Amino acid sequence: MEAAELLKKVRRIEIKTRGLSKQIFAGEYHSAFKGKGMTFSEVREYQYGDAVKNIDWKVTARFNHPYVKVFEEERELTVMLLIDVSGSKEFGTQQQLKQDLMTELAAVLAFSAIENNDKIGVIFFSSKIEKFIPPKKGKTHILRIIRELLNFEPEEKGTDIAEAIRYFTNAIKKRSTAFIISDFIDDNFADALSIANRKHDIVGLRIYDKRETEIPSIGLIKLKDAETGELQWIDTTSAKVRREYAKWWIKNSNEVNDIFTKAGVDYTYLSTGQDYVKPLIQLFKKR
Repeated sequence: MEAAELLKKVRRIEIKTRGLSKQIFAGEYHSAFKGKGMTFSEVREYQYGDAVKNIDWKVTARFNHPYVKVFEEERELTVMLLIDVSGSKEFGTQQQLKQDLMTELAAVLAFSAIENNDKIGVIFFSSKIEKFIPPKKGKTHILRIIRELLNFEPEEKGTDIAEAIRYFTNAIKKRSTAFIISDFIDDNFADALSIANRKHDIVGLRIYDKRETEIPSIGLIKLKDAETGELQWIDTTSAKVRREYAKWWIKNSNEVNDIFTKAGVDYTYLSTGQDYVKPLIQLFKKR
């Protein structure tokens, strides 16, 4: 992509997603994702109903009057975006490609993070770890992430979610919040997800397109697997073919849902053909 075109796209995404994060998401984000714990703030005079365990005995002895320690939530978080850049991101038949939706989601979450003074980092993954951007604060850092999202070309086309999760747990030692943004068309990531969610707060954002859930009757078509390059002719006029494909999607979705549920991971589905604002806010409120 040419530099001028890239800058225009970055600016367009910044204007849209920064506005959303300020007007809609910042408050929901703040309440949905908690800090690392409670930190000491100050001491004040004891009031009726204060917990005895919070009495500061040294200050109490000095002033011959009971004082208690006041604590406040330590808000600063480290937020990581694990973004699937495999070949299937280039699919989309509705309003946008999966890649475009992923970029907007990542930008909204990133701006919501910096609005709350959190650090934000990114892991791009395919069948391997493609790129790691360490967590930092600031608008310049966010714009770099958006540029990478728009212009990044992965070396591999396949998907290995488990490898991405394992890399994340090894790279980020402190407890953090991580959003996995993927279509989750993969298997064998259940164990890695469960282990990671014991230490971190994981959220799954499953991106999908309507044509992955059902095939319309439009005659004989040639399909290409974006990750393997395999070509296959499909007769979409066959009711059996359409029925079996729909059954596959339902089975796959049930399996993915089961993995999230067993791991204790909050998740939602986001379609390339629908606005992502409502389901994302519903996810935040559910937490």
